Amino acid sequence: MSANPIYERLVHYRDLIREITDFEPEIAITLGSGLGNFADNIEVVKTVNYSDLPGFPCSTAPGHVGQFIFGMLGGKKVACMKGRLHYYEGYPMSDVVMPLRLLKMLGAKTAIITNAVGAINKNYKVGSFMVSRDCISFFVPSPLIGQNIDELGPRFVDMSDLYTKELREKVKAIASREGIDVNEGVFVQLTGPQFETASEIVALRTLGADCAGMSSGVEAIAGAHMGMKVCGISCITNMCTGVTDEKLSGEEVIEVANRVSRDFEKLIKLLVEEI
Repeated sequence: MSANPIYERLVHYRDLIREITDFEPEIAITLGSGLGNFADNIEVVKTVNYSDLPGFPCSTAPGHVGQFIFGMLGGKKVACMKGRLHYYEGYPMSDVVMPLRLLKMLGAKTAIITNAVGAINKNYKVGSFMVSRDCISFFVPSPLIGQNIDELGPRFVDMSDLYTKELREKVKAIASREGIDVNEGVFVQLTGPQFETASEIVALRTLGADCAGMSSGVEAIAGAHMGMKVCGISCITNMCTGVTDEKLSGEEVIEVANRVSRDFEKLIKLLVEEI
């Protein structure tokens, strides 16, 4: 086994979960804001709280419970991260991506990563969705910095298909069929927790970003490093600073995400069925 302490922790937590359940997921789903009740769609086999794993980092963000939900959905074996870890919570990036890495080590080959974002693209609408075509992530540390964990993936990882085209096409086809408003665009991850300034949004738009969030990009990179197929789906909960005159708040993000959660859930559920 690697002497890398991060990998040793992953193996330790994998073994602890294996003592609780032998369930092997095919698909890992990260549940962002607005998808807290998505697990109600799952025929649950086992729930493992992050707090059940001694020393495991726990989510502190509002609406992020901190659980692994293992079960069946649409005939597929899935594992949901009900609540994620954010860099702005003060965790090192290796902890932020630890839950997804752990689910890959438990068997998941596909990652569906969801989040709530602000729209930079003026043509996007609050309450609509975006499937990520690409990502700008250099505003946050790469989760691959440091000694490479050879057991997980190579030192240098190609990013030309970070978000798997096959999955993007499935999302767009489902959205068209179901009448759900989904755009395809470029996601940018920033540190947070403050919302972006108006000048930052102008700069990000110039760089080609369509929406901004405080998570998800590093998870996609960690998933790609491990050879996972990755799909990123964002709920547009607000227009970014300066796009409108509206003040931004965390409460607004949660309210909008909850309001459109039914469409969000339908999109994810149908995608799982078609994978």
